[in-house]
Amino acid sequence: MVTHPLKFYTLLFCLTLLGFAEHAAAQSADTLQLTLPQAEKLFVQNNYQLIARNYQTDQARADIITAKLFDNPTLSAETQLYNPDTKRFFETSKTNGEYQASISQLVKLAGKRNKNIQLATAGVKLAEYQYFDLMRTLRYNLRANFYKTYYAQQSAKLYQQQISSLQKLLSASEEQLKAGNIAVKDIIRIKSLVYSLQTEYNTLQNNIEDMETDLKLMTNIKPDSNISLVMDPSEEQNYQLDKTVYTSLLDSAQNNRADLKLTQTGITYAEKSLMVQKALAVPDVQFSLVYDLQGSHPNNYTGLGLSIPLPLFNRNQGEIKKAKIAIDAGKNLLNQQEATLENEVSNSYKTALRTENLYKSFDKNFGTDFDKLITEVIRNFKNRNLSLIEFMDFYDSYRQNTLQMNDMKYQRMNAKEEINYVTGSTIFK
Repeated sequence: MVTHPLKFYTLLFCLTLLGFAEHAAAQSADTLQLTLPQAEKLFVQNNYQLIARNYQTDQARADIITAKLFDNPTLSAETQLYNPDTKRFFETSKTNGEYQASISQLVKLAGKRNKNIQLATAGVKLAEYQYFDLMRTLRYNLRANFYKTYYAQQSAKLYQQQISSLQKLLSASEEQLKAGNIAVKDIIRIKSLVYSLQTEYNTLQNNIEDMETDLKLMTNIKPDSNISLVMDPSEEQNYQLDKTVYTSLLDSAQNNRADLKLTQTGITYAEKSLMVQKALAVPDVQFSLVYDLQGSHPNNYTGLGLSIPLPLFNRNQGEIKKAKIAIDAGKNLLNQQEATLENEVSNSYKTALRTENLYKSFDKNFGTDFDKLITEVIRNFKNRNLSLIEFMDFYDSYRQNTLQMNDMKYQRMNAKEEINYVTGSTIFK
């Protein structure tokens, strides 16, 4: 008895749709299931860029230690090499010898030490805000990459399911062709769709591998690890943009943006530098204690010395002017930074609001209804109300709908991450 081709296709598609979960169950046991909180934890612990930047902060703290140190005293000594009267080398006797020694100490004036400590402390703040700004940027890249990779992986699963089902259909159809129960044009149609899906799937897989590589680099996961991203569905539901007011986002950005604080601290650093440069214009005093055996009058001479350079020509005018220019430049940069911040917050908020409105305009039951609709399509296909081409077209539209919905979900989640990024805080978790 020859099986009717339409009944055969219907049975095959029903079994395929019911078996969509098989792919997830067949994943390799060594696949790393990675959630966003786990990825962030690995990122903070293992990211090489953050570790390197943290070392620079430690180096800046070491500058404070250096600034607190006092100058070392200087010890100098001199003795005669050869005494022509006694024909002796290194004559040091009290009768015929001669040597002298001195010890000196530099004393810095105008509060140079304290001002250098203040400058070094401001340098630590600069290094810390550089670290926090790098953290802000990398964390945004991590979270945005996670969401993009996650939804791309969901789309890849759809391709795998459709390719698998169509390959089974193609194999069965070729058997039906031999029995004369199906036309060659239907075989060509199925093959064309399979090849098209395989090409799209290959391109998508290449993109996923690139995104996974970036994710592995940021979290220091082994390159040969297979990772499957996991996301709690509540993340999509808990995100509510309409509860956030633009002014509160702007206030948050002004209070929390590390790059803004970095610019502000840069002005403070320039001001401290100006104080140091002005202090350097004041000469330092060097005190010395001298002893001479016989080279001075009287013998066994002991003297107290003082030396100080006279600031007649060099009063550090050039460095003082540079420090003043740095302050003015920093203030202009701060104005630019504040304007940039306001524009970034405004743009991100508008983008997120537009994306959210578009997302809400979609029927939340559309995906479920679409899944139910395919059952009706199969029934109509079984009753010969639909041709194979019409059935394939519907199957293609089902894929396009799912891909578009995944992309919409990514755009929505990425929009909230951009708000977190531009405000420098975790407005949305």
